[in-house]
Amino acid sequence: PALRRLSHHLLARYQKGSRPVRDWRTTTNVAIDLMVYAILSVDEKDQVLTTYIWYRQHWIDEFLKWDPAHFDNLTQISLPVESIWVPDILINEFVDVGKSPHVPYVYVSHHGEVQNLKPIQVMTACSLDIYNFPFDVQNCSLTFTSWLHHIRDINLSLWRQPELVKFDQSVFMNQGEWELLYVLSHFQEFSVKSSDSYAEMKFYVVIRRRPLFYTVSLLLPSIFLMVMDIVGFYLPPHSGERVSFKITLLLGYSVFLIIVSDTLPATAVGTPLIGIYFVVCMALLVISLTETILIVCLVHKQDLQPHVPEWLKHLLLERATILLCIRDRKNFSQSRMQTLDTSRQVENNDSTAKPTPYACEDPRECGAVGGTRPALAFAGRPEGSAALQEVLRETTAIRQLLEKREEFRDLAREWLQVGYVLDVLLFRVYLAAVLAYSITLGTLWSVWRDA
Repeated sequence: PALRRLSHHLLARYQKGSRPVRDWRTTTNVAIDLMVYAILSVDEKDQVLTTYIWYRQHWIDEFLKWDPAHFDNLTQISLPVESIWVPDILINEFVDVGKSPHVPYVYVSHHGEVQNLKPIQVMTACSLDIYNFPFDVQNCSLTFTSWLHHIRDINLSLWRQPELVKFDQSVFMNQGEWELLYVLSHFQEFSVKSSDSYAEMKFYVVIRRRPLFYTVSLLLPSIFLMVMDIVGFYLPPHSGERVSFKITLLLGYSVFLIIVSDTLPATAVGTPLIGIYFVVCMALLVISLTETILIVCLVHKQDLQPHVPEWLKHLLLERATILLCIRDRKNFSQSRMQTLDTSRQVENNDSTAKPTPYACEDPRECGAVGGTRPALAFAGRPEGSAALQEVLRETTAIRQLLEKREEFRDLAREWLQVGYVLDVLLFRVYLAAVLAYSITLGTLWSVWRDA
């Protein structure tokens, strides 16, 4: 048969140990091509990219030529790859031998062109930048070069046009975590310490992570917890429920960080921005809890606190209410005036309303009997006078207790007003900080994703 005759004719005297040129000064030009089939894994910790590519190369073998007319018009034949010379082209970034299928044959055309097509699972070292995770874009290079032959013996070129290689996604499986943006190609010469130059063909595989899964599982729960923390400020500051609510949120966020710690990429080079985002959110929750504890301590146990200083009243109950546009600031000033009037009345009563042992509690009795009759009546009855004095002392003690209680209530009301205004002020400062941080982070991620 023609195939067997041609195979015997080509390989009978073929020597695969030398470069297939008749003149040793002739350079063997190897054209290579690459198509990305799948992105298998991206290991951020070990900085390794695993891809599955379709690799093609062809060159001219001057000893594998024949006349098709002598062999039944055969123009192409497949030969065992172990029987002919194959260029020693490797990938510089190789870190491990992948599970690539072995293709035992190459195609040879009648004018000596050899085509070697094979799929390769490539495990290469890549400098992965995870700062923008999960909106990161990675650029990994695959450098093809002859490990031994310099550029005078083996030169490299691109099989197809660079534009065709750049946007070729005809065989790419794009259902995984990563999507292929484009593949750039670049030829360069490489030399070490003024030695002979080597030809290099670089392919830059640019991939982008799909962030939907991480947005749903990482960002949205954190945003929901921060929103609940902001809503917690609307709980009354004088109740202890806000403190327990904030502590529960802080514990929940800590458990959330423990759960998602395995999802975040870990490298020794740097920390992703989303990790900084989680730390800042934790710090904001701690600041919120500290502010709540401060307000609760301020509005509780007012009887053990001194009077509110005048400068603090002027600063918070007058200036701050106008600045914060609090609607019931008039009630603050009115209650303050009522407090001052109450304290003045208490002082006047203490100076003018000192009862004598013979004073009349009921004015009708004094008008009907006369002002001297009680004195004459009790003058001869010392036991009645002593009982009356005891009753008056008890009445005075009760009045002083009620006045003291009213004073404590006024003091508590003042501290409660101060705590309310201070709570509103700190809440708005906290809200402004959260909004500024969210806008900054969202803008950075949007810019990086569009870039």
